[in-house]
Amino acid sequence: MADADYAEFQQIFADLNYQEAESTLKSIVHRLDLTPRERQGLEAELEGLAQMVHKLQDQVIQIAVFGMVGRGKSSLLNALLGEPRFTTGPLHGVTRDTATALWQVNRVAVPNTIPHRGKIELVDTPGIDEIDGESRAKLAQDTATQSDLILFVVAGDMTRVEYEALSQLRKASKPIVLVFNKIDQYPPLDRSAIYAKIRDDRVKELLSPSEIVMTAAAPLEPRAIRLPNGQTQVELVPGAPQVEDLKLKILEILEREGKDLIALNSMLFADALQTRVVQRKLRIREGMANQLIWKSVVAQAAAVALSPLTVIDVITCAIIDTTMIVGLSQLYGIDMDSPRAFALLQRIALAMGGISVSELLANLGLGSLKSLLGIAVPVTGGASLAGYGVVALTQASIAGFSTYAIAQITKEYLANGASWGGQNPKTVVQRILNRLDERSIMARIKHELKLKLDLS
Repeated sequence: MADADYAEFQQIFADLNYQEAESTLKSIVHRLDLTPRERQGLEAELEGLAQMVHKLQDQVIQIAVFGMVGRGKSSLLNALLGEPRFTTGPLHGVTRDTATALWQVNRVAVPNTIPHRGKIELVDTPGIDEIDGESRAKLAQDTATQSDLILFVVAGDMTRVEYEALSQLRKASKPIVLVFNKIDQYPPLDRSAIYAKIRDDRVKELLSPSEIVMTAAAPLEPRAIRLPNGQTQVELVPGAPQVEDLKLKILEILEREGKDLIALNSMLFADALQTRVVQRKLRIREGMANQLIWKSVVAQAAAVALSPLTVIDVITCAIIDTTMIVGLSQLYGIDMDSPRAFALLQRIALAMGGISVSELLANLGLGSLKSLLGIAVPVTGGASLAGYGVVALTQASIAGFSTYAIAQITKEYLANGASWGGQNPKTVVQRILNRLDERSIMARIKHELKLKLDLS
C-alpha cells in the first residue's frame, strides 16, 4: 500500500472514531436526566461534560505543561507561541492557577501524515512542589485528565519528587513528552551526560528515548559590552529560544493521531465524570426512595390497623404496594405503569414463597380475631378494645414489614435496570430478606404507628 493511501486509510478510521465519540458523548449528556436537586453540587462535573462536547465539536487538542517551580514551564510555552502570553518571573511560583492560550502554529511539513485541522490549546499549571500540595496535586490531576498531551519539564537530573509526579501522570494513560529544558546552562558534555542519565536510568520504565526532547526556552547568551572607560565586560543577554525539536515532536504526535487523541481522551474523561454524576444521582434518589418506602410502610400499617375487615386489608395492601412500586420506578427512571407494577408485585410475592404465605395466613388469622374483638366491643362494654388494639398493632406491623421487604426487593430490581442482574428472582429475594432485621423494623413500625394513631 502506498504511503498516501495508508495515510488516507488512517484518516478514515480516525474520522469514524471521532464521529462515534461525539455521538456517544452527546448521548451521555442527554441520558443524565437530572432533577434540579441532583444538579446541585455537580456544577463542575456538568460543566466538564459540556466542555468536552464543545471540544469534540471544535476539534480542540489540549497540551498541558507540568513541572516543578523554576523549570521554565511558562517560558517554554511562550517560546512555542512566539510571544509572552504566560507570566514569567523570578518569584517562587509565579503561576498560581491554570492558564490557557491558543497556539496558532506555523505547521512544519511532516511526511506521510494528515495535519490536525482543529485548535491547539496550551495549558500552564502551577509548580508541582507549590505550597498546599494536596490541592495542587488535585489541580494537576484534573488538568491531566482533561488534557490530550502532557509536557513534563525538568531542568537537569530528575529529583525524586519529579519522578513520583511523572509516574503519577503516566497513570492517566496520556502521551507524555519529557522536556529537558535550560540546556544552555550546561556545557555540551555535561548536557549529554544528564540527558543519558535521564534516558537510561530515571525514566527507562516510563518513557522511550523518542519521548525525551532537549530545549532552551529562554537562553542567556554571553555578549561583550564595551564600557565608557574603554574596558570590555561580558553580560548575559536573552537569546533566541531553542524549541524547534519540541515543536516538531508535538506536531508529529498531533498530525499522526490528533483526532484519535481527542476522541479517546474525551471518552475517558466523560466516563469518569459520568460515573461520579451517576453515583451522586443514585445517592440522592436512594434517599428519596427510602423516604417514599417508609411513608408507604407506615401508611400500610395504619390502613391495616384501622381496617375492620380482612378483605379490605388485602385490597388495601395491594393498592399501597403497587402505588409504591410505581413511585420507586419513577425515581429510578424506569417507565412502569400500575398494571406492570402489580405484575412485578405478584412476581415478588411468588418469589418470597413460604414467607409470604405464612404472613398471609397470619394476617388472615389476626384479621379475623380483630374483627371478632371489634364486634364484641358493644357486648363487653368496651373491655375488648385493649385486645383489639394489640391485635391491630401486631397485624399492622406484619403488613408494614412485608411492604418494607417488597420495597427493598423492588429497589434492587430497578437499580439493575429493571432486571434481576442475571440471577434467579428467588435467589435475589432470599438474599435481601436474609439481611433484613425483622425485629428492628417491626419495632420501628409499631413505635411510629403508635405516634401516628395515638395508640397506647
